[in-house]
Amino acid sequence: MNGATAWTLYETRLRRVSAHIHNHLDEELDMDKLAEIACISSYHWHRVYRAIHGETLAATVKRLRLHRAAGDIVGTHLSVGEIAKRSGYPNLQSFNRIFKSVYGMPPAQYRKKGSHTAFEPSPNGKIATMFDVTLRKIEPIQLIGVPHLGSYMQIGQAFETLFGTLHVRGLARPTMRMIGVYFDDPDIVPADKLRSIACVNTDGGAAIAPPLQAQMLDGGEYAVLRHKGPYANMHKAYQWLYAEWLPASGRQLRDNLMFEEYLNNPREVPPTELLTDIYMPLG
Repeated sequence: MNGATAWTLYETRLRRVSAHIHNHLDEELDMDKLAEIACISSYHWHRVYRAIHGETLAATVKRLRLHRAAGDIVGTHLSVGEIAKRSGYPNLQSFNRIFKSVYGMPPAQYRKKGSHTAFEPSPNGKIATMFDVTLRKIEPIQLIGVPHLGSYMQIGQAFETLFGTLHVRGLARPTMRMIGVYFDDPDIVPADKLRSIACVNTDGGAAIAPPLQAQMLDGGEYAVLRHKGPYANMHKAYQWLYAEWLPASGRQLRDNLMFEEYLNNPREVPPTELLTDIYMPLG
């Protein structure tokens, strides 16, 4: 077997393992089972996974479960106990402790006082807090990415496939920008029909083969909101941009795609320190 064929096998196995993790978050994940799916001994597979993804399998599972839990806390009326059980923590006390260690406060308090509440309207219907919005003129950006169909909260699976593919194909660069492009309005389109693509920028020199595909962002002027905090809060920032900032600005929207640029890595910083630039195209 030559080197290229061996890496192709790793790439396929990485995708299988990633899909299994995302599709079975409600279950107790058996690390030996994941190694079996990858068709590599458990002894070696954990090292391969960590070398490519920069974190252990156990860390990935914990991060994804807490990410989904934060989304449930912000976006649903499920009780904390139900969310804890769904997140693989039958013991509510241990869930509260682990959630607080990552998000800075227990889940019940986070629901009432988390960073998403900054975007909630006051009794007069207005959002009193001001956010950091700048106007930027950009050149067109050429991207390569992995498409995702389903809840925007789960686009992380496409990013994992993207970076695993780039790594094994020797295309990963430390200077690549991490960009998410979103094609549908989640307030109108059912979650399982939402279309997005997890991307990095490229100079156009890389060969593009599945699961990668090309994507282009138009240049022009954009309003850019700098969002700090968990990704679970992002929809509140969008609502503020449309309902508060846009009417007050006197500007018109341009019929181009909105996109997000992720300025740091959720594997390296806590959710409360995540920085995201949301780009809204202006006419």
